[in-house]
Amino acid sequence: MCELYVKADPILYESRSRSLRIRGVVTTLRLENQCWDILAQIAAVDGMSTNQLITKLYDEVLEYRGEVVNFASFLRVSCMRFLSQRPSNVRELPSLQRAQS
Repeated sequence: MCELYVKADPILYESRSRSLRIRGVVTTLRLENQCWDILAQIAAVDGMSTNQLITKLYDEVLEYRGEVVNFASFLRVSCMRFLSQRPSNVRELPSLQRAQS
C-alpha cells in the first residue's frame, strides 16, 4: 500500500511560490506542485484561470467566514475535497500547470 505514496515523483510534493493579486494586494502563495496542478484542473472545469479561481475562493471564504485564516491550507483542503468528489472512473485531466511553466 505505501508504494503508492512512497513512489510519488518528488516534483509533485516540491513547493512552489506564486505571486498573485487578491483584492488589489499582491500576495505570495506557496503550495506543492500537485496542489497547483489540481487548482488548474478545478479552474479549467469552471472556465477560469488559476488566479481567477483563487481570487474567487478567497472572496467567497471571506464572505462566508468573515476572515481568511491560513489560506494556503484552505486551498490544499479544497484540492482534496475536489478529488474526493470526483467519481472513481474519471481520468485525471492533463497537468495544466507544468505546461504553463
